[in-house]
Amino acid sequence: MKIVTTPMCQEILRLAGVPKFEIINDGVYEDADIAFILSETKIPENSSTKFVKLKLNTFTQIEDSVELISNILGTKPLEKHFNHNLTDQLKEKNKEIKVKVYSNFLKDIAQDMGFKIVPDDTYDYLVYPDYLKNKLKTELNEAGERAVELPSHKNAPLNPIKKAEIRYQILEKSICMKH
Repeated sequence: MKIVTTPMCQEILRLAGVPKFEIINDGVYEDADIAFILSETKIPENSSTKFVKLKLNTFTQIEDSVELISNILGTKPLEKHFNHNLTDQLKEKNKEIKVKVYSNFLKDIAQDMGFKIVPDDTYDYLVYPDYLKNKLKTELNEAGERAVELPSHKNAPLNPIKKAEIRYQILEKSICMKH
């Protein structure tokens, strides 16, 4: 069986205990039996390859993806290599903090941390991806220190665990520790 994945998903396959797979950079999956890709990746039409889309924005999504891959391929996952300490107590505290979020991947993280997502200007904090900095210039000026920038895929490590750790740490430092 030929298993392929994208560079951003390779660590998850490794954690799922997949011993052999190829990394595809060009989006050509024609001779693969199964491809593990990010959830936002477009699937080629008329492909005989089975595609499994993975969400890797939160620690919960990463854990679920490792389990999904392991179940599909019948592998034994490696031990967890990350420790997120999102206690129920912290989530309970965070639910009082109103956050306006400017992207789906950041919304996933904010919800996982227990923040209350608000769609309007009643927010305590504004969370946005780095690629929207110029577009949101006026709103960011109004928000001042309440604006929290998080790195997008391009400006964060390929490893989804390291990427999640960085994003969670920024939110914890910029929001949780101030409340």
